[in-house]
Amino acid sequence: MKGVMIKKVPGRVWAFDCEWVPDPLAGRLLYDLPDSTPAADVMRRMWDEGGANEEDPTPYLKTAVCRLVSISAVERKEQRGQVSLSLHSLPRDIDDENETREATVISRFLQGIGDRKPQIVGYNSFNADLKILIQRGVILGVRAAGFCNRPDKPWEGIDYFARHGEGHVDLKDVWSGFGKGTPSLHEMAVQSGIPGKLDIDGDAVAGLWLEGNLRRIVQYNETDALTTYLVWLRLAHFAGHFTSEQYVEEQGYLRTLIEAERAKPGCEHMDAYLVAWDRLRAIVEPQRAN
Repeated sequence: MKGVMIKKVPGRVWAFDCEWVPDPLAGRLLYDLPDSTPAADVMRRMWDEGGANEEDPTPYLKTAVCRLVSISAVERKEQRGQVSLSLHSLPRDIDDENETREATVISRFLQGIGDRKPQIVGYNSFNADLKILIQRGVILGVRAAGFCNRPDKPWEGIDYFARHGEGHVDLKDVWSGFGKGTPSLHEMAVQSGIPGKLDIDGDAVAGLWLEGNLRRIVQYNETDALTTYLVWLRLAHFAGHFTSEQYVEEQGYLRTLIEAERAKPGCEHMDAYLVAWDRLRAIVEPQRAN
């Protein structure tokens, strides 16, 4: 497909992932339900209206009627030949009511993009993550002027709304096929020796949110961001932006980041990620060499 392969690796890259759940307030408003209706019952109604059946009891809903609860991003910065990686997650403090507000999460992420102008990288991000950020931002009254600014000409700045521009790389766009021929991030990752889904997947997020387990959602979100970054790194190597030696070195930078994160309290998910990464590499790399 013309125009979708990444052309360069800029000095700042954010590989990001968002998590969201059906918004009970949206359900109450759209289906005229009493304010006293429990969130779980509202969400069940939303899924039923969205086409739930025995095979798919929690179908994918329009992002406009979903509440964004978490965003995680791996940031790669390169200055004067020095590379540094960092992991950022919102909400920053899951015990702070203001920090967990959906508008705060969206506003801070979009303000960060507008201020720093990174290349953003996601999976199905053009049709899903980017759209929920815009839709919910509009619904919540968020202002994101820097993020929304579009240059008059492509060479005059980053445009996050140009489908095949340099500002936004959607991995799914790069390797998509037709219908069922499009691989998931998990399918691409595990065959490459990279962890995909670990003990939970996206379908579990709504249940965790109803339980009030935002910490587990953020942990899951962070591992998805790590996987997105590693798959992007592999794609950048494929596209010729890193030599094989540089690719190994770049993976080492991420391992160093994970090692630093695992030393923090409540970061047992980082241990699990490293174990899964080492296990997959031990399986995949010898066999791919044959």
